[in-house]
Amino acid sequence: MNKSLITLLTLLPLSVLAHDKAPAPEPMALDELAQAFGWDFDKTEIKIEKVSENLYVLFGTGGNIAVNLGTDGVFIVDDQFPQLMPKIRAAIKELGGDNVDFAVNTHWHFDHADGNLTLGPDGTVIVAHEASRQKMASDNLINLVGVSYMQEAYPDNALPDITYQRDMKFHYNDQEIELFHYGPAHTTGDTAVIFRGANAVHMGDVYNNSGYPFIDADNGGKLDGMIKFCQKILQQIDENTKVIPGHGPVADYQGLSDYIDMLTLVKQRLEKLIADGASLEEVFAAKPTAEFDEAMGNNILFINRAYHSLQHEHE
Repeated sequence: MNKSLITLLTLLPLSVLAHDKAPAPEPMALDELAQAFGWDFDKTEIKIEKVSENLYVLFGTGGNIAVNLGTDGVFIVDDQFPQLMPKIRAAIKELGGDNVDFAVNTHWHFDHADGNLTLGPDGTVIVAHEASRQKMASDNLINLVGVSYMQEAYPDNALPDITYQRDMKFHYNDQEIELFHYGPAHTTGDTAVIFRGANAVHMGDVYNNSGYPFIDADNGGKLDGMIKFCQKILQQIDENTKVIPGHGPVADYQGLSDYIDMLTLVKQRLEKLIADGASLEEVFAAKPTAEFDEAMGNNILFINRAYHSLQHEHE
């Protein structure tokens, strides 16, 4: 989670954040949300990290972008914001690429997919899970508990051109690039992208190691689903695989495995509290994430959304 959002959440009273049936806050405009998150597109620098030969990660504002370059062209995963596209394109040119030929959206959230608004009209072929395309084609409220954002429907030329249901494969730039979906997790339309030749995987926001993850419970996200999704990907990779999270530094097999263990333990604790009839305030008081908080940071958004996702499953 963005550190500025963590700071914002700590300043809000727990009674506001933890009320069981509290409605989402009034949606903010993107510029207001950017200010709340501490985003400054003008000052954002795009940082480049090499993962393997011809595979890189771009860090900017929003979700991490994977860039694969080769004789076939430029293939990226996620695309951040239109305001950053000139800087993203400059970074790709620095790596020896040119126009973006394919862009995969790991999911539909604005900080990972708003770049479609630029890339789509410019001719990039956009790929996503079918459920993500459906979300992008309609208005959707994203409830971040302390703040919210109404993501408006994308125009037709920014919607994914190609969709899939379970998996699909590209033979591109001399390697196999595989897309996998394992049901609702962070959202209902998550995609993990495995670059077989580079032995790397981009997880989108199903895996977040910048802090606790966000489960979009109001739009079908599920804690159980996040665990299952990560377990399925762990079975697809090996101990030498580089794991690119939706946010945070590049990790590895062990990092993803530890993340699964953390989510599983917290889920077990939450399920017991829910079975005992605990309110959300009582769940916070029970400190179900205590041993992870020092490393992961503020748990308010995670616990709130995880609690609601599990409640939905018990309804």
